[in-house]
Amino acid sequence: MRPSAPPPDADHSLVVLGIDPGLRATGWGVLALVGPGVSSAEREEFAFQGYGVVMTEPGVPLPERLRRLASGLREVIDRWQPAEVAVEEAFVAANKRVAIAIGEARGVALLAAAEAGLPVFEYSASEVKQAVAGYGRGSKEQVQEMLRLQLGLEAAPQPADAADALATAFCHLMRRRADARLAGAGSLLGGRA
Repeated sequence: MRPSAPPPDADHSLVVLGIDPGLRATGWGVLALVGPGVSSAEREEFAFQGYGVVMTEPGVPLPERLRRLASGLREVIDRWQPAEVAVEEAFVAANKRVAIAIGEARGVALLAAAEAGLPVFEYSASEVKQAVAGYGRGSKEQVQEMLRLQLGLEAAPQPADAADALATAFCHLMRRRADARLAGAGSLLGGRA
C-alpha cells in the first residue's frame, strides 16, 4: 500500500476503489473526489489515496487463491471505506484459460464489493484509457505517465495491475463528475462547480 495522505473528510469526498481483476495479481487503487474545505482547492479535485496488488501464487490450489484474493480485497475495502467500486471489464482475445481465470478473479472482486454493500460500475479498457490518456488505444506506459501527471505523483504507479486499477477509479470519477454536471447538479459533493 502506498498512501500519500489520510483518507479525506467523509462529508466532503467521494472515495472510489478501482479494481483490475487477475488471478495472479489483482490490482487496486483508491482515489477521492474532494471539494472545497477539504483541500486548498477552490473546486473539486481528485486526491490520490493509495494503490497496490493482491498477489497469489500459481502453485496454490485455485480455491485457496480465490480465498486470498477475497480476503485481500476485503482488507482494502475495510481500510479505505470506499463509497463506490469501479471494475475494469475483462478483455481476453483468444486464450480461454486466461479468460476463465480472469472471470474467476472478477467474480471474487464483485462479491467482495457486494458483501460490503457497495455499488459496482464497470468500464472497458478503452474507456479507461480514453478517460486517463485521451486516447482509447494508449499504451500502459502512456496511461501510467498520465496518471502520474494528473494526480501529481512523484513516479508513475507500478506495477501495471495497480496502475490499471487506479486508472479505472480515475475513469469512474471522471464519468460521475460529468454525469453530475450534465444532470445540473454541478457537483457530486453538493453545490455548484
